[in-house]
Amino acid sequence: MDFPVFHLDILGNRALVAIIAILHVLVNHGLAVGLMPLIALMEWHGVRKNDPRWDNLAYRILFVAFIITTTVGALTGVGIWFSVSLVNPYSIGSLIRVFFWAWFVEWLVFITEVCLILAYTLTWKKWASGEAKRRHVRLGFALATFSWITMAIIVSILGFMMDPGNWLSENTLLAGFTNPIYLPQLAFRTPLAAAMAGIVALFLVPFFVDRHDPFRLEASRAIALWTLIASPFVLLGGWWYYSVIPGTMMENLAVSAMTLQFMGWLNDFLWIVALTVLAVLITVQLTIVSRRGVPRFAYLLPLLAVFWLTGHFERVREFIRKPYVIGRYMYANGLRVEDYPLLRRDGLLAYTTYSIPLSPPEITAMPDRPTGTGYQGAIERLQRGKDVFMTACSRCHTTNGVNAVATHMQRMFGDRPWSPSLTLDYLSNMHNAQPYMPPFPGTQEELFDLATYLELLQRSATAVAGAQQAGSVLATPPGRSTALRPLEGRQ
Repeated sequence: MDFPVFHLDILGNRALVAIIAILHVLVNHGLAVGLMPLIALMEWHGVRKNDPRWDNLAYRILFVAFIITTTVGALTGVGIWFSVSLVNPYSIGSLIRVFFWAWFVEWLVFITEVCLILAYTLTWKKWASGEAKRRHVRLGFALATFSWITMAIIVSILGFMMDPGNWLSENTLLAGFTNPIYLPQLAFRTPLAAAMAGIVALFLVPFFVDRHDPFRLEASRAIALWTLIASPFVLLGGWWYYSVIPGTMMENLAVSAMTLQFMGWLNDFLWIVALTVLAVLITVQLTIVSRRGVPRFAYLLPLLAVFWLTGHFERVREFIRKPYVIGRYMYANGLRVEDYPLLRRDGLLAYTTYSIPLSPPEITAMPDRPTGTGYQGAIERLQRGKDVFMTACSRCHTTNGVNAVATHMQRMFGDRPWSPSLTLDYLSNMHNAQPYMPPFPGTQEELFDLATYLELLQRSATAVAGAQQAGSVLATPPGRSTALRPLEGRQ
C-alpha cells in the first residue's frame, strides 16, 4: 500500500464521502436529469399554445436549476473525486483502469452539457420568437438528452461496484459496462429523476406565480400530471432493480437500511417508507383534482420526503455491497480478494509504506509501564497494531467518532474487559458473525497486535491522527515489493 492513509476520526471517512455524494445525487437527479426535459416541455408547450406565461415560468425554474447545478452540483461532483481519492485510492484507481474510456466519453458529454446549459439559459431572452425560439426549444431537448447520457454512463459504474458480472473472467470494458445491475438501475433512476423534478417544480411554482392567477393552478396540475405519470415507472424500475441484487447482499438489507443498532426495526421502517410514498402521491393527486389548488406549504413535505428517500436509498446502495467496495473483487478496506493469500503469508505491514508514530497520550495510557526492553517491545507492538488498524480498518471505522470501533467492541463485549485474547477471538471470526465485515487480511501476529491496540483504545479516548505522515516508513524485506497494484495486468 503505497499511499498514506487519510483518516477523519470524528466524522469518519464514510460519512465524508456520503455527505458529498448524496448532495450531488440530489442535485443531479432532481435539477439536471429530471428537470431539464420538464423545462424544455414547458417551453415547447408555451410556444405551441402561444402562451408567454409558460415561457416565463419555465425560465424562472431554469434559472434556479442553473444556479444550483453550476455551483453545488459542480463542486460536489469534483468533491466526490477528491474525497474518494483520499479515502480509498485503490478502489478509484481500479475503476479508472476498467472504465477509462467510459469516463473519458462521460467527460466529453459533461463538457457538452455545461456548454448547453450556459447557452440555453443565456440565450432565452435573445431567442424569443420565430425560428430562433424553435431553435432554442431544440437546444433545451438537447440539454436534456446530454444530461441523461451523463447519468447513464455513471450508473454503469455504480452497478459494476455492486456486481461486476462477467468482468471477473473477461476483464473487458464491455463486460464491466454491461454488468447485471446496469439496466435495472438505469430503469429505476430515470423515472425517479423525472418524479423528483416534478416535486421540485411543484414547490417552485407558488414562488413564481401569484396565488390569484388562474395560471398557477393550470401549471401545477400539468406538472403534477408529469409526476404522476413517472411514479409507476419508478415502482416498476425499483422492483426490477431489487430483483437483480445478489442474494448475499440482501442479507445486509436490515443493517444498511437501519444501522446495526436498529436493524430489528426494518419492517417498521419499510412501513414508514410506504406511507411516505403514499403521502407524496396523495399530494400530487390533490393538485390534479383540487379546484382551488394546494397551499404552498403542502409541497414542502413531498419535497423533503423525496430528498430523504433518495438520500437514504444511496446509503443503502453503498452499504449493501459490503464487505466489498467492488463486488467480489476488492474489499471495503481497499485490498483485493486475490491478494489475501499473499498478505496472510507475508503480513499486511510488509506491504505498508507509511506509518503514524504513537502519540504521547497513547503511550502514557499504557497500564503498568515496564522498563527496559519489555516496555520498548510493548511500544513496538502497539505501533504495529495502530498501523494495522489504519491500513485495514480506518477506511470504515473511527476510534471514538462515527461508526467507532470502540462503540462496536463495547456492544459486543458489554461490561467484560477487552483483553487481547477476547478481542483476537472476535476479530478472527468477525466476517462470519457480521457478513458485511471483510475478513482480517494479515498474519496471526498482526491480528494480535491489532487486538492489543484496540484494548488500549478502551482506556484511552485519544483519537488517532489524521492523514498519515510520511515521517516513518516501515522497513520492507529485501526483494519484496511494497506495492499491490490495483489491477495488475488488466485494462
